[in-house]
Amino acid sequence: MRAGDDDPNIRVIVLTGVGRGFCAGVDVRGNPEGFEPGDNFLGNNPQEGGDASRERFYYGLTKLMRDITYIRKPTIAMVNGVAAGFGLDMALGCDIRYGSEHARFIGYQQVGQIIENGGAYFLPRLIGLGRTLEFAYTGDIRAELAHEWGILNRVFPADDLEAEVRALCERIIKNPPMVQWINKRVIRAALDSTLETTSVLTSNASGILQSSEDATEARNALIERRDPEFKGR
Repeated sequence: MRAGDDDPNIRVIVLTGVGRGFCAGVDVRGNPEGFEPGDNFLGNNPQEGGDASRERFYYGLTKLMRDITYIRKPTIAMVNGVAAGFGLDMALGCDIRYGSEHARFIGYQQVGQIIENGGAYFLPRLIGLGRTLEFAYTGDIRAELAHEWGILNRVFPADDLEAEVRALCERIIKNPPMVQWINKRVIRAALDSTLETTSVLTSNASGILQSSEDATEARNALIERRDPEFKGR
């Protein structure tokens, strides 16, 4: 995904799973003799001190979550099936989530853990405190309810999901990339900011965009009634 963010020929990034699931989460079958207190459920290796698990999360999975979230280009999670554990976090880190009727979000309760990384941050902002805690206590949301609550933007029959995501990508590509990149930065920053700070960000960004080649091309194409050709500069 980082490579796609750096590639000037790529406009939209879609994250999905191969097969019947989006992401199955941790493989609890890795230890045939079961787990013991202190085992690392991420890698089935004994912990090396009380802080080892925190270090592994903070410098490993949490860094990956930040990478997904910080990508400037539009990101879409195509949730074709179960998104368990870190699969939930990755889907929530994307900008848009389209799912099939087989989509299902599962927390870490099945491995005796709390919601981690993106889940604890994004869910309250997407669906509110009460619904987030309901999920935290139960750990399972099916496609229809996920759509009703706002976790999934849209839900489609499984056979139509990819075509619908491709159609969304085509609609995104028709708009200026720099506008999308800066919109994404400002709107995500506004989640943790104030109206005053957001106003400063938008006023600064507006001036930058006004003089961009893409803005000029957008205006000319509108006047000339033709399709614009954007270059991302």
